[in-house]
Amino acid sequence: MQLDKIVNYHKALADPTRMRMLLLLSKGEMHGQALAEALGLSQPTVTHHAAKLRAAAMILERRDKNTVYFKLNPEFIRKGSEASLSFIFDKGAEEMDEISKDQSLQESVIRNFFSKEGKLRQIPAQYKKKLIALQHMAEQLQQGVTYSEKEINAFIKEYHEDFATIRREFIMHQFMYRENDVYELNPREMWTKWESVK
Repeated sequence: MQLDKIVNYHKALADPTRMRMLLLLSKGEMHGQALAEALGLSQPTVTHHAAKLRAAAMILERRDKNTVYFKLNPEFIRKGSEASLSFIFDKGAEEMDEISKDQSLQESVIRNFFSKEGKLRQIPAQYKKKLIALQHMAEQLQQGVTYSEKEINAFIKEYHEDFATIRREFIMHQFMYRENDVYELNPREMWTKWESVK
């Protein structure tokens, strides 16, 4: 189960009313009016909470004419619980190790390839390290600002003399896009992710 699904699972549980609803439904299927009466709530409030539980796949519903019946989805509730435990005790530890390794590599590249003054000593030959260096520079540009080719060349020259190569690398790896010699940063999601490079 993906992390966002685990988080949504716990968000759905993070309410006393929804926990009480699940407890009532653990005894068997109930319709909305019966749930409202048992919980001392209005029908719209029960409908609101039921929608949250349904969105998290914890309950199932069926319609019989004008009456909506709810029942537990026990298999998914168990899976969500097991996925949380697995993430925390197994997979989570692995992910944290990966994050820690990535941070160390990023810090190492910035320390080894950039001088104290921020100049890029050389363009890294290794693909992953090159992407880290490009990202480090791209992060100094402003999102939503357009740059002329002259301005982008001047910006790159603050880091390295070979502005033509770095400008081309920015475009090739989706850090920026160019239209009619005007440059702009792409949204960060589009940047080539060095973390994904093996």
